[in-house]
Amino acid sequence: MQFDLVIKNVRLVRPNQQSVDLTDIAIKDEKFALIDTDIPTKDAAQVIEGNNLLAFPGLVDTHMHVGIYSPLAEDAITESKAAAMGGVTSAVTYFRTGQYYLNKGGPYSEFYPEVLELSAGNYSVDYAYHLAPIASSHIDEMEMLLTEYGVCSFKIFMFYGGYGLHGKTDQAAQRDFLMADEDDSYDIAHFEFIMRSAAKLIKKYPDMADQISVSLHCELADILNAYTKIVQKDDSLTGLRAYSAARPPHSEGLAIWIASYLANETDCLNINLLHLSSRKAVEAAITMQEVFPHINFKREVTIGHLLLDYDAPAACHAKVNPPIRSREDVEYLWQALLDGKLDWVVSDHACCSEELKTDNQDPKDDDNIWVSKSGFGGTEYLLSGLVSEGSKRGLSYNRMAELVCWNPAHRYGLNNKGDIAVGYDADLVLLDPDEVFTVKAEESESGQGYTPFEGMQLQGKVKTTILRGHTVYSNNEVIGNAKGQYIARPTPRP
Repeated sequence: MQFDLVIKNVRLVRPNQQSVDLTDIAIKDEKFALIDTDIPTKDAAQVIEGNNLLAFPGLVDTHMHVGIYSPLAEDAITESKAAAMGGVTSAVTYFRTGQYYLNKGGPYSEFYPEVLELSAGNYSVDYAYHLAPIASSHIDEMEMLLTEYGVCSFKIFMFYGGYGLHGKTDQAAQRDFLMADEDDSYDIAHFEFIMRSAAKLIKKYPDMADQISVSLHCELADILNAYTKIVQKDDSLTGLRAYSAARPPHSEGLAIWIASYLANETDCLNINLLHLSSRKAVEAAITMQEVFPHINFKREVTIGHLLLDYDAPAACHAKVNPPIRSREDVEYLWQALLDGKLDWVVSDHACCSEELKTDNQDPKDDDNIWVSKSGFGGTEYLLSGLVSEGSKRGLSYNRMAELVCWNPAHRYGLNNKGDIAVGYDADLVLLDPDEVFTVKAEESESGQGYTPFEGMQLQGKVKTTILRGHTVYSNNEVIGNAKGQYIARPTPRP
């Protein structure tokens, strides 16, 4: 057989395995064709010497926000390049109607084709979208989005109805933010009806049943409003500590209990609890799994919540929802990963410029957390951060591949992604686990211009990223034209 590409002498890291083995990898027609030792190269169109580097499956970063603060077409170019430099080959980004993103409301039947048009030809990695039913009419469109566009995951922002994206706000401003109809209410009843719709889809489409899911950002507006008011009057708290206190961990925990009860009430069997940031959040999630064992809960953590605590020098640059927490919470999250209590690690990448973090601040106060916009990028450090810190704590490479490749891919319907096996899309990343580097924003392809990880020393450097057999990143630069393709989910199983 003639191969398009043969990669020689790599240490293969597969999910759901117990070892890392030296082997060769052959690719043909954008798929893995053969994995074996001593694959002949005489008929190969291209040969790459792996030099005993680790070969991970291409990362599947299923929590990104491309197009939130910059025009989608522009953001897709820069932020997917950042993803490629971090070993990400599949990006699934959250999108919705309302302010930010396209800054318009209306039906998804009109809105989503525009999203796809603006995306086409701009992504350097394969991409898909989760969508949030903001208006009540969007709930009626969920089946259309599934069957016509391959959108099988839907999001609920539990705090949106009564609290702003960046902090406390009034009800009128929040209604304007959502851009929904006048008689719409973004509340617990709305969340219930989203779950009921998803439950109907799960029953109606049994072949897709395990990959139709509802994802939740779990924080409660009532708690956030009350605590923000208290914290803003307390001069002893500033920066990330203040923001964490204003959005306390028990708000996450309480929201998780409500979301879980609704899942049981509606028979919505597939629930994703996003970016758990604290011990209280994880403990609540584990408790709810025990209470409702028939619900297939999945629990997510971000690389930002694993690498940063609220005393980090990044200050307002690390403002994100839910907030960066204490060092005790960080270490608890790592232990939860080791104990198998968390299912995947993502970036929650949202390119938020320096101006959006610091504009309108007193020049004497460069860390006014209340006026900074929320979110920051980090997809380019997802694998390196996990390898660097996970290795110190005893996390195996195979387990890492489950956390950033297999598990998110197969929850969200990317059935041809997440493993290095014959028939799967030929997505992989070559990583040197011994190379130490210092994080510098100036070296990133992202348009953000800073990073809250600035100055961190990470061990584990991405050397090459391959998307469907095409090298898209090598020698510290993104290569060639954007080759990313839209993924309609669920994809066929190899």
